[in-house]
Amino acid sequence: MLKVVVMVSGGGTNLQAILDAADSGEITNTEIVGVISNKQDAYALKRAENAGIPAICVSPKDYAERVQFDEALLAAVDSFSPDLVVLAGFLVILPELLIQNYKNRMINIHPSLIPSFCGKGYYGLKVHKEVLSRGCKVTGATVHFVDEGCDSGPILLQKAVEVKYGDTPEILQRRVMEEAEWQILPQAIDRIANGKVLFENGYVFVK
Repeated sequence: MLKVVVMVSGGGTNLQAILDAADSGEITNTEIVGVISNKQDAYALKRAENAGIPAICVSPKDYAERVQFDEALLAAVDSFSPDLVVLAGFLVILPELLIQNYKNRMINIHPSLIPSFCGKGYYGLKVHKEVLSRGCKVTGATVHFVDEGCDSGPILLQKAVEVKYGDTPEILQRRVMEEAEWQILPQAIDRIANGKVLFENGYVFVK
């Protein structure tokens, strides 16, 4: 049974997609053991509570020094003894030790087809605004493993989404979530849980 911790900063729509997929059997051999947020008012914490999943907030605002926050965040993750850490809209720079300790055991969902529109500063609506400003006809979402870089870890799954005439960043964001993010993030977890993900020469292959 794969033990999963989900880390979030906002409303938790990707978290809800994971919970729904676990309930429906789309995700198998998996237990969501905890949810961590950096914001006390994040609705994702309420989603976890509604699902009966332990949830905690570790906010940098509660610590005088960044190193103290980093230590507290690492301790919070470790307290759940997870096999996999899922970043589902967690908008805080991760401590390097956390990344190292969970190497090849931490994944992130990004709202574009990496390597396009990713890296420092590309998150939320910013991504979709840039997609539209460049006149792209296709965008999408990517699940990738997390390394010390920004959106630079090995790609696990991707799904393309059509950009339509008249799209606003908000409309496009919603379509990418519905047609890509909410589908491939649960798929990625299920494949990891069932031993269908292989690492080879710095690349990831999915059975």
